[in-house]
Amino acid sequence: MNRYIRIGKASEILGVTPQTLRRWEQKKTLLPDKIGLSGTRYYLKDKLLGHKSTESELTIGYARVSSNDQKKDLATQTKRLSSYCASHGWTYKILEDLGSGMNYRKAGLKVLLDHILEGKIKRLVLTHKDRLLRFGAELIFALCEAKQIEVISFEEELAQAAFSPIAYVYTYLPS
Repeated sequence: MNRYIRIGKASEILGVTPQTLRRWEQKKTLLPDKIGLSGTRYYLKDKLLGHKSTESELTIGYARVSSNDQKKDLATQTKRLSSYCASHGWTYKILEDLGSGMNYRKAGLKVLLDHILEGKIKRLVLTHKDRLLRFGAELIFALCEAKQIEVISFEEELAQAAFSPIAYVYTYLPS
């Protein structure tokens, strides 16, 4: 027997925000199965589970700073990650951590690892690769590669573009 669920629960099942479901409705990507008199959207749970397996398009942006006095930097990272993901039109979620890059027990990092291991995400976006962990980040990148999750560090992309071989031309002049 199919059961109707509200938009909030449907968004949890799919790993997206209710706002994303509304956007999908506008684009006719995923329509609600029923709309109540008050405008409440309802989805068939069985139908969503089928959609989940084919539509794992979630992007995770991960921001971290080491101490409380860097909270401004955390907000800046979060804004930059949000802007970057939104500019690419991705469905995204930002995870934040406050703690040392050598601490593996941060809440956001644990959620990120769960998402990676369960194959719930399509890509991981970082402002810089060392934001993830100071040591051991390569292990997480290897997990992402094994799960076919794209890892993007957009500050490094910008730096590589600025310092590409085309940007500099060396001329050898004999003396």
